[in-house]
Amino acid sequence: MSMNDVSIYESGLKEECGVFGIYDRDGSSVARSIYYGLSALQHRGQESCGIAVSDTNGPKGIVKAHKALGLVNEVFKPDTLEPLKGNIGVGHVRYSTTGAVTHENAQPLVLNYIKGTLALAHNGNLVNMAELRHELEYTGAIFHTTIDSEVIAYHIARSRVKTHSVEEAVYESAKKLLGAYSLVIMSPRKLIGVRDPWGLKPLCLGKRGNSYILASESCALTAIDAEFIRDIEPGEIITITPTEIYSDYRLAEQHTGRQARCIFEYIYFARLDSKLDGYSVYDARIRAGSALAHSYPVDADLVVGVPDSGLCAAQGYAMASNIPFAIAFHKNSYMGRTFIKPTQEERESAVKLKLSILEPVVRGKRIILVDDSIVRGTTIKNLITMLKRAGALEVHVRISSPPFLHPCYFGTDVPSNKQLIAHSMSPEEICSDIGANSLGYMRIEDLQTMVPNLPICTACFNADYPMDISNANPSEEKC
Repeated sequence: MSMNDVSIYESGLKEECGVFGIYDRDGSSVARSIYYGLSALQHRGQESCGIAVSDTNGPKGIVKAHKALGLVNEVFKPDTLEPLKGNIGVGHVRYSTTGAVTHENAQPLVLNYIKGTLALAHNGNLVNMAELRHELEYTGAIFHTTIDSEVIAYHIARSRVKTHSVEEAVYESAKKLLGAYSLVIMSPRKLIGVRDPWGLKPLCLGKRGNSYILASESCALTAIDAEFIRDIEPGEIITITPTEIYSDYRLAEQHTGRQARCIFEYIYFARLDSKLDGYSVYDARIRAGSALAHSYPVDADLVVGVPDSGLCAAQGYAMASNIPFAIAFHKNSYMGRTFIKPTQEERESAVKLKLSILEPVVRGKRIILVDDSIVRGTTIKNLITMLKRAGALEVHVRISSPPFLHPCYFGTDVPSNKQLIAHSMSPEEICSDIGANSLGYMRIEDLQTMVPNLPICTACFNADYPMDISNANPSEEKC
């Protein structure tokens, strides 16, 4: 997808991947559980998906896999799920960036090597991918994809030849990784999860009967009626075997930097019913709206949110300001995920197909419009125009994140600086450009109120990167 072919309503930020793994120790087939888990994680990636399974009680080295471009319910039908017999498996949903929408880059990646098989699903982005890739290329490695996930898989496979176990190979490889990653790895008899020592990407553990699950978000556990056990700790390598579960914390112990959870998981990426690192996404967004109300009060008649991620912050603003909350937009849920339009004029027209105004709600009212972010400014500008045409007297915009000013190197698809409206305009200029009566962004110092005492990454707002990014490229060709 080129930057000129921006999805109309999806012209904001995008997460890259969701991962899911399950080991049923009783021997039951897990493909359908992976399917439902991936469906619950569909918001994390809509361009490709895949499932790989194996039978721990059968011959080693046999992995059955299916992956393709498309949504989970498009890629997997009864006839494609039925052959995927196995009691251990991993799954993946992916969103990609420039030039990366190919079948080859779909995951999970499956390797056959001298020690057997390895299937890997990855969420995140490595800062030192080029260095690790060159290390392999100069020793004869041939790559079939353009993603850093393959680099990780190759390093694990090479380390496994020299180590006594796959989890030790995972540790030796993870020591080399610089950046954001949550990994779910399937070997013939083990399921392994890894979380980067900064904690940038989420990963959690769940249980259903005698099955154990690893997933990007707790909502995927709920989808298969599994119990949430705990979050995987930053720097933890957890191994699930036929008889035990154990963790290796050497990565965390050797980590000399700070922890830094991606705050945009709470602002936008994660599903509303998920809980990450002990904090409810719903509650975090309510607190964001409350902080906005205290920082940027205004006389108005109604508070409304942009569906879907702006709704909770709008509720929080309404509760803190004692201004009524209302639903002002009808969202067309049947537009599809990639309604690509080649021209700006067509993109603007398509916004009206995605969202329509409930005129009786807004007519004659002073409106506070809450959204999670302003990236290019196109969508919010169109919505303000639509609200005023529907009879709104004033539209005051409140944004539950600070202005985007810097690139992300850890897996969030923040456009280049020249495409970020806040990079070339002041808040006052943006307010005028989008046609708002006033504009208030979340203050950087207020972000912590969303997740009190949890270390967060705010680099895309203030360039305070939690690691050295001097040799990195902004996030693209991720996971």
